Amino acid sequence: MWPLTVPPPLLLLLCSGLAGQTLFQSPEEGWQLYTSAQAPDGKCICTAVIPAQSTCSRDGRSRELRQLMEKVQNVSQSMEVLELRTYRDLQYVRGMETLMRSLDARLRAADGSLSAKSFQELKDRMTELLPLSSVLEQYKADTRTIVRLREDVRNLSGSLATIQEEMGAYGYEDLQQRVMALEARLHACAQKLGCGKLTGVSNPITVRAMGSRFGSWMTDTMAPSADSRVWYMDGYYKGRRVLEFRTLGDFIKGQNFIQHLLPQPWAGTGHVVYNGSLFYNKYQSNVVVKYHFRSRSVLVQRSLPGAGYNNTFPYSWGGFSDMDFMVDESGLWAVYTTNQNAGNIVVSRLDPHTLEVMRSWDTGYPKRSAGEAFMICGVLYVTNSHLAGAKVYFAYFTNTSSYEYTDVPFHNQYSHISMLDYNPRERALYTWNNGHQVLYNVTLFHVISTSGDP
Repeated sequence: MWPLTVPPPLLLLLCSGLAGQTLFQSPEEGWQLYTSAQAPDGKCICTAVIPAQSTCSRDGRSRELRQLMEKVQNVSQSMEVLELRTYRDLQYVRGMETLMRSLDARLRAADGSLSAKSFQELKDRMTELLPLSSVLEQYKADTRTIVRLREDVRNLSGSLATIQEEMGAYGYEDLQQRVMALEARLHACAQKLGCGKLTGVSNPITVRAMGSRFGSWMTDTMAPSADSRVWYMDGYYKGRRVLEFRTLGDFIKGQNFIQHLLPQPWAGTGHVVYNGSLFYNKYQSNVVVKYHFRSRSVLVQRSLPGAGYNNTFPYSWGGFSDMDFMVDESGLWAVYTTNQNAGNIVVSRLDPHTLEVMRSWDTGYPKRSAGEAFMICGVLYVTNSHLAGAKVYFAYFTNTSSYEYTDVPFHNQYSHISMLDYNPRERALYTWNNGHQVLYNVTLFHVISTSGDP
């Protein structure tokens, strides 16, 4: 902050009626004028603060440029998430390739040395693995696509940085189109490489036993690989305290954490952390709140039209679980029920910036009969109970507006699940089970078309 002398041509603009006053402008609008006075020689002397970015707005494009930079950064982070999530799949397919080559070599080298039974077993095994060859080739092609996409992101980031240094926004429309194209390509890659139908849930991995019978814990579904923070919220109603642990190891040891005190209490356990913000249901309302951790402020809140609340349409275990927020490979979702839907589960895709409902589906499944639910690749999976013996019983496919009954068992080790959520970055289910924080790995069956899109 320093005195700023304004030449006489700007005298009427800045000094008229401002002597000795304080004027606060929006930080996004450019310079902030704090005090002003008129000097004896007629000049206007002001005290000002330069914007945080140290750039002046040119045709309103500097702000738009920063927004583009943030979008590209999000695309880059999503690339990391995509690569992390598909690494195991690629390793598995490469292992299958080695196995296929080994079997093929044994068949070629057999040359009558194998018994008829052994030869037939090898041949049957090769027949089983044969369909994987097309999947393998598609994975290789998709890997090359990811490499090209990463290079495009790097080039675009460089272009934006250069423009920002020059304090201009030339070619903004072209840059905006390139960002939108990158986002579309990234979404297509995520859908093809990271998605599949749920076919199995692993044995439980108990991370820690902490807190009351009900609660929720989670990591950011959109954070880069270096960010392993864990958020912990004990209880299912009227709570406001959120603990943020630096790493999963710190969470296990109960050390290195900070506390966030929410301005409004939560209801239920269906919270989710997405791209640096917590999305939760405000207590005794159908209001969705987006709380930003870094700024410690509410960015936006909005009522979910017609959604039941205050134990009107909870899951089978109760606990004010009327509204459940989820994130999968395609974005932010809300699961709830309305009177108009006769108590059946409604799935809505939400805009994470405005919290507006983009589209909704009526699944036809009664919410009070559901133990818990989670989203994977645009598919809502519902368990038939929150108690021992529960299984994934129902699946609703938003891409086709259809459903099917499933039979995917999982071990409910501590007999009372009050939170079940999927993290697409880690391809794992996070659960709160009777005061225990538990993880499950999932197995997804990939259906890859080799005759369609590249």
